[in-house]
Amino acid sequence: MAEHALTADIDPPKCYNPDMSTTTRVTAADLLELPTGLGQRHELVAGELRMMSPSGWEHGEVVGNLQTLLGSFIRQHRLGRVFGAETGFLLKRNPDTVRAPDFAFIAKEHLPAQKPKEAFWPGAPDLAVEVLSPGDRTGDVDEKIEEWLAAGCAAVWVVDPKLRTVTIYQSRTNVQVKVAGEMLPGDPVVPGFSCAVNELFE
Repeated sequence: MAEHALTADIDPPKCYNPDMSTTTRVTAADLLELPTGLGQRHELVAGELRMMSPSGWEHGEVVGNLQTLLGSFIRQHRLGRVFGAETGFLLKRNPDTVRAPDFAFIAKEHLPAQKPKEAFWPGAPDLAVEVLSPGDRTGDVDEKIEEWLAAGCAAVWVVDPKLRTVTIYQSRTNVQVKVAGEMLPGDPVVPGFSCAVNELFE
């Protein structure tokens, strides 16, 4: 999804104070207090609110296909826990960073013995999937990839509906691009999973 810095065009959140200095940071707790019903969602990057534009139908269709193909495989084989779009992951503290991928997976061996009590999942998933929207800027996408990997993601998938490609990042130097007509492998993060790249866009 495209993201934008918080502006005065929408009603300010409870945590927003117009008298705050430009160095005032928003926390993950503040993020929970944001008003709902504005037709927007937010992420938090180093204490700065980022407003996310609503997704188009093509974006939503791809996310739905990911849930059907990848999510169903993970649940069927009891590989771990699947998280849908808008799930917040607390990646850093002081200042706080909360990111929300379009799809996320945590392997069962990395799940805590007890469910976290925090509203946002503490730490990164094993797999974070970002589905691009037309308004996404390259710099913003690169920033997300860096943050996911630095926080401990074993893999980040960037799905491009326009080009019909999936770029797999296991590090900034270990990158694969899968195109229409090729197979998308889940190994080693989602063992045994594979599907045709085309299936994500059908």
